[in-house]
Amino acid sequence: MAADLDQMKDPLGLLRLGYAGPLLEHKVKRWERGIAIERTESVAEEVPVTLVYNKTPHVVMMATPADLEDFALGFSMTEELIGSPSDLEAVELVRYSRGIEIQARVPEAVAAALAERTRRLTGGTGCGICGADSVDAVLKQLHPVPPGGVVAADAIHRALLALAARQTYNAATGTVHAAAWATAEGELQEVREDVGRHNALDKLIGALLKRGVEARSGFVLVTSRASFEMVQKVTMLGAPLMAAISGPTGLAIRVAQQAGVTLVGFARSDRLSVYTHPERVIGS
Repeated sequence: MAADLDQMKDPLGLLRLGYAGPLLEHKVKRWERGIAIERTESVAEEVPVTLVYNKTPHVVMMATPADLEDFALGFSMTEELIGSPSDLEAVELVRYSRGIEIQARVPEAVAAALAERTRRLTGGTGCGICGADSVDAVLKQLHPVPPGGVVAADAIHRALLALAARQTYNAATGTVHAAAWATAEGELQEVREDVGRHNALDKLIGALLKRGVEARSGFVLVTSRASFEMVQKVTMLGAPLMAAISGPTGLAIRVAQQAGVTLVGFARSDRLSVYTHPERVIGS
């Protein structure tokens, strides 16, 4: 009977199995050219991460358990839950067998505003707006990026080529997204990874805010498609350009056009497409 109750409370076995870190080792039977091979492979971990502000849960996101302090700051800023990095007064990570709580302390006025907009749903791995209950919560007020800040096409290619070597988790698993920050010359400065593309970008933004990086001094590179939520996050940072390895959505293009962001899609080693504000991308 006790075993049945445990199964009802924890159908996925998370309570019993737990997790060790961002990656786990799992035995698999791999077939190659008709031959079965027993081997151990690395798998990207995915755990529930609850953001709690002043002891009140706000949202649960499925994420890679790494760089969560950066995630807390980046998510709080890009979701406009706080007005400045200083509003995030303290962050403590509390690990449980079934997930992680990010226990954040914010000013009481901020906490009171948050109580009015607490999300009620769990955000899946690919979720950028899960739980938002109105159009206004989804399509946020735009934060225009001033003109200027040119980037050579070669700099985007240079950053892209360097990114693969910095994707530690993806190299081991092949299933993890990355978001990176590069100087205008294409030198990678920061890279963050996560099973969720939105999470990776929030982690990157949090890291940049902690460092006090001047957003107009470089550009953002993401290893995914460019959705409108990701463009909105970049406008909150104030970056003039975002380059995506895959393509953009129509709404992402419209948001980028209105916000003054140069949106680059299909950034590959030999080509790229500039969808908005092409004057920022110049030749060598």
